[in-house]
Amino acid sequence: MAIFQSLKTWLGAWISMALALTAVQGQNIRNNPSSNHGNAFEQLGSILPDPNVYRTASGAPGHGYWQMRVDYEIDARLDEADLRLHGSEWVTVFNQSPDPLNYLWLQLDENEHNPSSSSVYAAVESKTGKRITEGNLYDIDRRPKLNGHGVQILEVKDAKGKALEYFIHETMMRISLPGALQPGKSFRFRVSWNYKLPNRLDIGGRGGYEYFPEDGNHLFTMTQWFPRLCVYSDFQGWQHKQFTGRGEFALPFGDYRVKITVPSDHVVAATGQCVNYEKVLSAERLARWKSAQISGDVVEIATREEAKVAEQSRSTQVKTWVYRADDVRDFAWGSSRKFIWDALPIEIEGRKILCMSYYPKEAYELYRRYSTKTVAHTLRTYSKHTVPYPYPVAISVEASNGMEYPMICFNFGRTEKDGTYSEGTKNGMLGVIIHEVGHNFFPMIINSDERQWTWMDEGLNTFLQHLAQEAFDNDYPSGRGPASSIVDYMKLDPDQLEPIMTNSENLVQFGSNAYAKTAVGLNILRETIIGRERFDLALREYARRWAFRHPTPADFFRTMEDASGEDLDWFWRAWFYDIKPVDLAIDTVIVMVTSHPPPPREVTYYMNHPEVTESITKYRNRTSGMRFLVDADTSLRDFYYHYNPPHSPKVQRYHPVEAGLELRGRTDSTYLVEVQFSNKGGMVMPLILRWYYDDGTYEDERLSVQLWRKNEQEVTKTFVRSKRPIALQLDPFEETADIETANNGWNVAEAPSRFELFKSEEGPRRGRRRAGGEGQLNPMQRARQEKEPATAPQR
Repeated sequence: MAIFQSLKTWLGAWISMALALTAVQGQNIRNNPSSNHGNAFEQLGSILPDPNVYRTASGAPGHGYWQMRVDYEIDARLDEADLRLHGSEWVTVFNQSPDPLNYLWLQLDENEHNPSSSSVYAAVESKTGKRITEGNLYDIDRRPKLNGHGVQILEVKDAKGKALEYFIHETMMRISLPGALQPGKSFRFRVSWNYKLPNRLDIGGRGGYEYFPEDGNHLFTMTQWFPRLCVYSDFQGWQHKQFTGRGEFALPFGDYRVKITVPSDHVVAATGQCVNYEKVLSAERLARWKSAQISGDVVEIATREEAKVAEQSRSTQVKTWVYRADDVRDFAWGSSRKFIWDALPIEIEGRKILCMSYYPKEAYELYRRYSTKTVAHTLRTYSKHTVPYPYPVAISVEASNGMEYPMICFNFGRTEKDGTYSEGTKNGMLGVIIHEVGHNFFPMIINSDERQWTWMDEGLNTFLQHLAQEAFDNDYPSGRGPASSIVDYMKLDPDQLEPIMTNSENLVQFGSNAYAKTAVGLNILRETIIGRERFDLALREYARRWAFRHPTPADFFRTMEDASGEDLDWFWRAWFYDIKPVDLAIDTVIVMVTSHPPPPREVTYYMNHPEVTESITKYRNRTSGMRFLVDADTSLRDFYYHYNPPHSPKVQRYHPVEAGLELRGRTDSTYLVEVQFSNKGGMVMPLILRWYYDDGTYEDERLSVQLWRKNEQEVTKTFVRSKRPIALQLDPFEETADIETANNGWNVAEAPSRFELFKSEEGPRRGRRRAGGEGQLNPMQRARQEKEPATAPQR
């Protein structure tokens, strides 16, 4: 009876979710489609799955919540000469579900490169252009180049050595159990395998190797490299959707014990803690590693000079590095004789964490200064906004890519051969390190299903990346986060758009949707709709509730409402389940004067007021007295911190704008201003107003989104003012992602374009400018060549 009841509960939850997904896919989210109201503000209702014993209506885990667990003992051997990985593992599965299991599903992600995989050819669209390159030919048919790739399973046996039946379906393997694995019981089995390592930069993929022809060495990144148990959950059963290279992972937590055998002159970076440094490090490196545990600054453990010497020969001996990692959902590692290795200890809420970086000499001038300190900064910022970082280490590896795993990530950021770099390269490196280290929180700790809902890890992480970048340096040019950054995407034709809730594999604009639109939406909630204090409390509550668990979108939506006290169904409905943009407009303004007005004065106003040339986040950070990392640690101020390129854009003055007031009678010295607003884009938003007066002053006013409840297409409101209003601007900080700002003003001039600003020669410089476009030489090279000092900072 208990089994029947649990099955009934599970089936009910599954049907509810299926109905919700059907509603979303059909865009059937309007409650009163023939009316001008009763749509935007209706509750999500059946779009969300019903609460149950596993997941509550408040968004918290229910009293019956459960999740699977799996432990691994792995032996791995890297054959550098043959470019092949050999592995064997003991896997122990703990059935903590209420259901008996007759089989297990495992992921074989490296079969992404198997020529027979549908993601290689059969399910891939290909077109020819006017010009065909070798890369185009590879995209048309990848199979010839992938000959020999894919996972070779050598054996699958139970704890007694008896062979287990299994079959492989592309990137998934099903193992039949000798008997049903009952709730509360465990099953232990062994798998042996090997595969040919892919050249990442040649055929793509998350892991494999990079070859350096200048010195004949490799840099190995071992990711998704072992057969891993799929998630079995209360909301979808087995998650065995195929890995095609885009939608990432759904993985259960467990403990890992991993032995990694590599050439003896390699340095290894891996998830978890190495437990045998005494056996694999030289006496000098071991001494440096010990000193790094108590240092107040970054310590090089494997130096650049040692890495250069190691590059010149290859050892025929091997060493085995032994690691342990507890309560993680995955394990990854890197290995190379090229690695330079440094470390810095920090403390977060009483827990010591060792921040480390591994990088080749080609990245030294950037990574030695920035990488490990950026890791530390990321952990501190994310811990402040979510949960305290729970693991003992955090690692950044320079490997010409961007990919994340528990306690370790792989990033990019190499200099020119002379050690110089562009500002774009530096900012890109900082951004990718923050982003990939940040993934330790989403999804490595708050463990959402990446394959189904990319936005739940990439979007939330990109939002927190934005906050961390702003805290690093308020002048950091955040490309994702400010509301204005999503406008170009929201302007696209509808057939190029899809709701955020769309499955990862079906997204056309993958980065703009799952990463950028989600991040912008959360930033709008924080800065404009909920407010920083309540939003931060709600996000921390979500992280606390779902740390080391498997949340779904409904759990996030419900928790944010439950913990903030804000009804946000209108926002989830529009921003996550629909594609309509924001385009609010000022249609008409009528000013009624109650006494004889003073004569009008000429005053100039711009769509971007001189005091508002930054995002709302930057403005509030700056005016709140926030201390940025580049100010707390001035060693992070490089050439570009002080750099102002030649021909900096200048601010141009415009002619005054006629007031054009319409007068309607007079009594006492009071102005009544009737304003009609319209919703041209389809999505409602709060009305953020800036009133300009003829005495040269202005004031801001914010009206609730609830103003649109009775009419979602247009509203009229009358304002009482004691001073003569001469102009009115809607959304002055561009904080609502409004796609058309030309209709946001009454008697407000358009700001000059960037081209006009550049062309102008009038006005003072305004702060540091971004470098770029100076020609083939980067600004550091130009400064060296011309022997001219950088301009002093104007901050």
